[in-house]
Amino acid sequence: MYQFAPDHDMNKPQLYSALARAAHALVEGEPDPVANMANIAAVIWQFVPDLNWAGFYRVVPIEGGSELVLGPFIGKPACIRIPIGKGVCGTAAALGSAQVVPDVHAFPGHIACDADSRSELVVPVMADGRVIAVIDLDSPTPNRFDEDDAAGMQMLAQIAAMVI
Repeated sequence: MYQFAPDHDMNKPQLYSALARAAHALVEGEPDPVANMANIAAVIWQFVPDLNWAGFYRVVPIEGGSELVLGPFIGKPACIRIPIGKGVCGTAAALGSAQVVPDVHAFPGHIACDADSRSELVVPVMADGRVIAVIDLDSPTPNRFDEDDAAGMQMLAQIAAMVI
């Protein structure tokens, strides 16, 4: 049994370091990618305050290219398929870089799955030089995410890349 108790008095780098250790402990030695994504989403939800959605979109091949398809998450029901290059998730996948969005309503082409979301952070999960998934975090608070959050989630993306 795993019991993780995040200390919300930690600064962000400390919090994300503890989160990375917890995520690594959860997925170490587990070969199933769905189980690993589910546990990583759950531990993100437990550690990171002020979220209304946390989870994965996986890059899935389709005729003529690929698209993002909903993976394990915690939150309200979500959009199932997102074209690469569309919305915050699709942009992160297309560019292969984190997207920190202080106001989703100001992001061109934002795809609104939950009207309560106000800010978003999406970090690509890279393997062998290509995006295989994205980690998506939504918050009902404007300006919730910053570069410390992006750096912390990139640590999680590196762990995820090894186990999905």
